Amino acid sequence: MSVAVHPDPETAQGPAAAPAAVRSDAGAKPTDAPVRFSILVANYNYDRFLGRAIESALAMDWPDIEVIVVDDGSTDNSREVIDSFAGSITAVYQDNAGQRAANNAAFARSTGDVVVFLDADDVLDPAFARAVAAAWGPTVTKVQVQMQLIDAEDRPFGDLIPNFAFRPEPAQITAWARSSTEYPTPPGSANAYARRFLEQFFPIGDEHDNATDSTCLALAPLMGDVVTVVEPLVQYRQHGANDSNMGARPDNFGREVARAMKRQHSAEAICAKLGVELPRPNSLRRSRHLLQLRAASLRMAPQSHPMPGDGRVTAGIDAIGSVFRKNFDPLKKRVIVAGWVLAVLAAPAPLARKLIRKRFTERFENSEAATG
Repeated sequence: MSVAVHPDPETAQGPAAAPAAVRSDAGAKPTDAPVRFSILVANYNYDRFLGRAIESALAMDWPDIEVIVVDDGSTDNSREVIDSFAGSITAVYQDNAGQRAANNAAFARSTGDVVVFLDADDVLDPAFARAVAAAWGPTVTKVQVQMQLIDAEDRPFGDLIPNFAFRPEPAQITAWARSSTEYPTPPGSANAYARRFLEQFFPIGDEHDNATDSTCLALAPLMGDVVTVVEPLVQYRQHGANDSNMGARPDNFGREVARAMKRQHSAEAICAKLGVELPRPNSLRRSRHLLQLRAASLRMAPQSHPMPGDGRVTAGIDAIGSVFRKNFDPLKKRVIVAGWVLAVLAAPAPLARKLIRKRFTERFENSEAATG
């Protein structure tokens, strides 16, 4: 590893119990307003988009920002892109070891009160830092904002992520996470984490999922307050090569189920170690998003489906039960999701594949077509 340092710097399900790790008085006034933002970028062969991501981090409207870019053994022109920002960022070059190792290296070199893991193909809005700071408080583990989908040429399309029906309160998010392991959250770049929260489990070891946001997203509502800003302040790039392009391979669905299981196990282990209240038993089976992935995995690659004891009958029973469990989804959406899952599980294989394709792959194909 080499390092180049450029020093210019519907309702809640009841109140949630207070985790011992971070939360104190939920009504307390913010007394630890953030001073420095650390924007950490783990890059691997994204030279086409990397410069735009770094520029957006440097352009944020905040007086104290450090940008740390870890190149994880890229074989394209990423190093040239990174070196073009000499004097404005800290650059780290290492052999390819995966996203988790790259973000561990970046976090170890960071000093900010607020930490953002910016994907190398995403873009931050200049107002991002001030919006996060305005929402900050002593019990916050993360502030999350909405994302606008963009294509490879920066053209916006589709809905916002998440597309909130209402702004959820921190106590609601904690209750949902404990009940079903899920809550309305954007992926990686749109989450700003408290350093005091991350320091309790970083560096992330091999026993955790390779995607850094898996562990952070799972733990944040269990160990403190997740505050939501209902404003699209991150551009989330979709270009067909994303790891989130679920339809690229039939076994991707099983992979995501396995990742969810690993994420849950690691979150439970960390909570137990820190004395934080654990999620309820069988909470993973109550996740509506995971239910869709389970159904797709059971139909697309049943021989490699990773969840023990799971099957089409079990998933069907969970789908019916999901309609009656209130959370952040309105009844109409719960019915639609359950209906889709039941159709996928019961339909002949060609029709099931068509339903899965429509649900998981069309937005990627449409965004790719827009760049042609």
